[in-house]
Amino acid sequence: MSTYNPIYTTTIPDFGTIDFRPLQLENDAKIIHDWVNRDYAQYWGMQGKTLEEVRLEYEKITKESDVFIGLVNGEVSFLLERYNPKLDIIKNYYSVQEYDCGMHVIVAPSTKPVHQFTWHIFSSIMKFVFRDLTIQRIVVEPDIRNKKMFDICHRVGFEDAHVVNLPHKTALLAFCTREQFIKKIDSFNLNYTEMNNENQLEFPEKAIKHIQPEVWEKANRLLIKKAICEFSHELLIEPVLASETENSYSLFSDDNSVKYTFTAQQLAMNHLNIEVNSISKYKNEEIETLDVVDFIQEFKNSLGISEQLLPSYIEEIISTLYGSCYKLLKENSTSKSLANSDFQTIEQAMMEGHPGFVANNGRIGYNSMDYKAYAPEAGNPFKILWLAGHRDRTVYAGTKKLDYDTLIEQELGAETISKFNATIKEKGQNPADYFFIPVHPWQWFNKLANLFSPEIAKQKLICVGYGPDLYQAQQSIRTLFNLSNPKKFYTKTSLSILNMGFMRGLPVFYLGTAPEMAEWLDQLLSGDEYLQKVGFGMLGEVASVSYINPYFESFGKHNPYNKMIASLWRESPVAKLKNDEQLMTMAAFLHLDKDGNSLVSEIIKASSLSIDAWLAEYFKVYLSPLLHCFYQYDLVFMPHGENLILGLENHVPVRSFMKDITEEAVILNPDVEIPKNIDRIYAEVPEDVKLLSIFIDVFDGFFRFLSAILVSSDNYSENRFWELVAECISDYQEANPHLEAKFEKYDLFANEFQLSCLNRLQLNNNKTMIDLDDPVALLQFQGKLQNPIAPYKKIIA
Repeated sequence: MSTYNPIYTTTIPDFGTIDFRPLQLENDAKIIHDWVNRDYAQYWGMQGKTLEEVRLEYEKITKESDVFIGLVNGEVSFLLERYNPKLDIIKNYYSVQEYDCGMHVIVAPSTKPVHQFTWHIFSSIMKFVFRDLTIQRIVVEPDIRNKKMFDICHRVGFEDAHVVNLPHKTALLAFCTREQFIKKIDSFNLNYTEMNNENQLEFPEKAIKHIQPEVWEKANRLLIKKAICEFSHELLIEPVLASETENSYSLFSDDNSVKYTFTAQQLAMNHLNIEVNSISKYKNEEIETLDVVDFIQEFKNSLGISEQLLPSYIEEIISTLYGSCYKLLKENSTSKSLANSDFQTIEQAMMEGHPGFVANNGRIGYNSMDYKAYAPEAGNPFKILWLAGHRDRTVYAGTKKLDYDTLIEQELGAETISKFNATIKEKGQNPADYFFIPVHPWQWFNKLANLFSPEIAKQKLICVGYGPDLYQAQQSIRTLFNLSNPKKFYTKTSLSILNMGFMRGLPVFYLGTAPEMAEWLDQLLSGDEYLQKVGFGMLGEVASVSYINPYFESFGKHNPYNKMIASLWRESPVAKLKNDEQLMTMAAFLHLDKDGNSLVSEIIKASSLSIDAWLAEYFKVYLSPLLHCFYQYDLVFMPHGENLILGLENHVPVRSFMKDITEEAVILNPDVEIPKNIDRIYAEVPEDVKLLSIFIDVFDGFFRFLSAILVSSDNYSENRFWELVAECISDYQEANPHLEAKFEKYDLFANEFQLSCLNRLQLNNNKTMIDLDDPVALLQFQGKLQNPIAPYKKIIA
């Protein structure tokens, strides 16, 4: 079997892997010649052509179109022509829309029947074409006699248009939008999100289908590995090195009645790289089953968690295990497949959540059906519910270019606006007196319909129904990506569930000034030559809408009841893409599939670069702009994996987009001139804490995990990883000599830095981990970490 580098891969349960690669005419011409001369290929229009004629024809086609070969489980199985209708004769037969794409497909002759063979090929082709998030509609024009083609086209979502008489055939035009395809192929139940639950309620066992003994054991083993690693990193527990030659460790419970043993490699910054299958538990010298809840109880004194908080923390642990079991059983793509996959497929395939927090997938408030409907890993498209909020209660804020009417026209369209306005009129009210507010369906049914019933009774709030577009929850849960129209804004909604230290509401205090802050930051950074050079940009939070309930207004700006009806619109990276870039959150670089295989390793392999060369490009795209924002502008972000979206060309990072700006961007210098309305962006931070925005958020919060994965997956040198980090920093400093005084004042090559502990925060208060008004006040510092780049500081003579 010949080797090849796929440019897109999809994995289908019980079927296999479908790869796409560019046409290699010298190798593929003979195969295509055979196909087009078969009886079933009569509509392809090449019967009777010689091998040379077919080869010359495809030489011509490849100058005008993109041609790909599809392989099913490694066997050449179909050909796809993807073309721009504007450059094709078909433009004379219909009104071509912006971002239309045409395609032609021929499938290999079957040697033996394979169930759903053609369906899987065509649905994969559609996914491949729509992988380009700028494409909104696909057009096909099969010969009107080709009934089999129409049958399969209708199955994947095409709708017939009209007959056209082309020079070489009489054809029937058919079109399929992105949303039509999603509705056809995704295994989801839209009726659920519209509260038609009868089908779910008839089968209560569906809620626990993924809770199976062997899966539960694996989920516990993985989470205990993480708990030992992170709690020991934060000096809450202290494993003892039992054998240096074998790298074996022992860990005793608070009362010494339980012993855990495991093998691990001690890496930089006190990180134990634990071999997951080596973990064993003993009690009275008898081996015990691994159980995370027992583990928490056994070490509760060491963890310092209060008896009051312990039950709710255990609830978050159990909920995290529940989700882990679902992800371990879900038929996700392998890391090798994901390396060639699309943005949202990668997003819903993520297994871990935040790399540092042990209880990181609590979602307290979701029931089992909510989990299947709205959890990111479920990958379930759903529609947003819309309310109309009276203008004497509702606050809209937008950038100067984005007034309310412009935003709503873009997000809803004239037809839906008209329908919503009719609903308001039916209530005897004037639509001009209301702002439309998008809300998460869960929020409406579980919080708003009840708690805000006085406002509904007064018709200050009117439910106007579902919007037309389909959305997918991102890893951040309440941030929703528009699947129907990827260039439209993300919608971030209030979601009153407890997850990882916060009730996930949205405060009007921040939202009201978010667009102005986005404009100010854009003005500050967009013209910066260095940031443009390294491909850095921000996804502006360009508009917001908040409803203020007078019953709760006096409770304070951070009270969860004041954060229940609010939404934020954020720019989509799709609207900013250049060339044929692949998008993924940086969190994907830490992904291990259920077999433990690393996604970042597969991405690097697919790039054809060495690990050294790939990391150098990645550091340039991610670390360099953070350095520049800190040293040039005294500006820091919260640059963890889910807050960065990366654009990759040929599997190499070429740009980064920072998101979640509103609550997390901070100016550290009081001398920076900040408009009065957004002066909350300034935070008074002690001098010795400022550089932790790099040391903790980047080195400890992300690079620590990435380097450990490369050590385990590729036997890569940890020292070399940190040497390359140091080289990136040195290169930046040499390129910006005007900042030399700041480099000395805030020395990234210092021998050590303070350890700021995330789990200690959560164990101290799992409902409000930090004070948003004073981000330093509640931080938990414990000891110091040796700086892994200190040995690589350049000595300038």
